[in-house]
Amino acid sequence: KFSDHEERLSGSDREEDEDDVEAALKKEVGQIRASTEQKLRRFQSVESGANNVVFIRTQGIEPENLVHHILKDMHTTKKKKTRVILRMLPISGTCKAFMEDMKKYTETFFEPWFKAPNKGTFQIVYKARNNSHMSREEVIKELAGIVGSLNPENKVDLNNPQYTIVVEIIKSVCCLSVVRDYVLFRKYNLQEVVKSNKEDAQQKSTLTEEQNSEVVKAETEEKSSKEVKEENK
Repeated sequence: KFSDHEERLSGSDREEDEDDVEAALKKEVGQIRASTEQKLRRFQSVESGANNVVFIRTQGIEPENLVHHILKDMHTTKKKKTRVILRMLPISGTCKAFMEDMKKYTETFFEPWFKAPNKGTFQIVYKARNNSHMSREEVIKELAGIVGSLNPENKVDLNNPQYTIVVEIIKSVCCLSVVRDYVLFRKYNLQEVVKSNKEDAQQKSTLTEEQNSEVVKAETEEKSSKEVKEENK
C-alpha cells in the first residue's frame, strides 16, 4: 500500500517516462521521414562521369514535358533565364552502351511514338562522350531500322521532323529520349532559343553581306588581272 503522496510521485514519474518515450519516437519518425524525403526529392544531382555535363534525376516528373515547357516559355517570352546552361536535354530511358543492348531496349522504348497505329517523321541526333567503341553511323542506321520496323509509315525528315530521337552516350551508358520541336527550339539550346527573329535576320544579313563582299572582291581581283593581261598584250 502506498500513501497518496507516494502515488502522486509514482504517477508523475510514469508520465515523464511516457513523455520521454513519445519524444524519442517522434524524433525517430522525423529522422526516418527526413531521410525518405531526401531520397525522394523531386530533383537530385547525380554524377554524370563527363566534364561539363550535369545529370539531374527527377522524381514523379516526365522529363520530356518539363524540358519542353521550359523551352516553350523561353521561346515565347524571349527572356534569358540562365547564363551558364547551354543545352537542356530530357533523358527518359537508359541502357548499356552496346549495340545489342540498345537494339533490345529501343524495340520497346520507341513504341509509344512509333508503333502502329502511331507514326511520325523523325530524325536521330547522336553524341558520344568518353566513349570510343560506338560507331555513330552504325547506331543511327540500326535505330532507324527499328523505328521503321515498328511502322513502315515512319519516315525520316532531317529538316523539320515531328520527333527527334536523342542518343547521348556517356562512357558505358546510353541515354535516350524522344523530343518534339527540336528544330523550333534550336536543338534545345537555351542560349539560342531566346533570340528574336530580328536578331536571326541581322545575323543572316551580316553573313550574306560578308559573302557578297568576298564575291565582289573576287570579281574585282579577276577584272584587275584581266586588265593587266590586256595591257601586257
